[in-house]
Amino acid sequence: MAATVLPPLPPQFKSIQHHLRTAQELDKREPVVAYYCRLYAMQTGMKIDSKTPECRKFLSKLMDQLEAMKKQFGDNEAITQDIVGSAHVENYALKMFLYADNEDRAGQFHKNMIKSFYTASLLIDVLTVFGELSEENAQHRKYARWKAAYIHNCLKNGETPQPGPIGMEGETFADAESEEAGSSSATGGTTQPTSSTQEANNTPTSNFTGIHIPPGAHAPANTPAEVPHNTGVTSNTIQPAPQNVPLVDPSLYSAQSTGEVRLTPEDFARAQKYCKYAGSALQYEDVSTAVQNLQKALKLLITGRE
Repeated sequence: MAATVLPPLPPQFKSIQHHLRTAQELDKREPVVAYYCRLYAMQTGMKIDSKTPECRKFLSKLMDQLEAMKKQFGDNEAITQDIVGSAHVENYALKMFLYADNEDRAGQFHKNMIKSFYTASLLIDVLTVFGELSEENAQHRKYARWKAAYIHNCLKNGETPQPGPIGMEGETFADAESEEAGSSSATGGTTQPTSSTQEANNTPTSNFTGIHIPPGAHAPANTPAEVPHNTGVTSNTIQPAPQNVPLVDPSLYSAQSTGEVRLTPEDFARAQKYCKYAGSALQYEDVSTAVQNLQKALKLLITGRE
């Protein structure tokens, strides 16, 4: 865990407080993800205000945290190579999303599920450290943030949420995360947000009627999200559902590279990306995703086509 004590969060940085809290919660379980949460907060904070004394002081201490973590985990490829780090953060974000999505579709509404949806949306924010979000991830983020707001407000008002994608307008997220944690103060040398009623940034107001978020696309279904230490919520262990491992494409056994196939540097980069994604998926024992990505890499290398 990063040891540098952060000063109080300047009001200008309210929009990154939840990313910093998520970093604190993941310091022990997922230090790589925690590192990138802080890097996102650092980059975002620099864009917001890097001139006023209180903001400069805060960013300086946050930079110290990042340097300490980079020194501690400097031999980890997920820290030294962006493509590996991106795959690692993405897989963890979608792991949490799919847990919440499966609970939602099963009609199992509880605080840990709400938090998983919202944390997934924060971690997809973090993916912007590596570049522009894919359309799929942008949709996941929008949907997860909206679902967290909708289910939280339903439970708060004593209503039963409707499972799965439905049409709702104008929901806001009254920060179930802070409500669960209470008005806790800074602990462990990191800054805790002080407000219990902060709204999430960019809360969507789109109508989601007919939206389809396919479960199991990037991580095994029914993967339990890990409960943050400061929520007081206890999660029952959920056994992962048996995985449907995709069949190996028979054409790959007989496919041979013709002399006309010329791979470009972009082709090699894409093949490397698929292999890195497969390796990251195996960290979560997601055989299906690993096989799919390895097949994509193999097909690209043999045929020059995806």
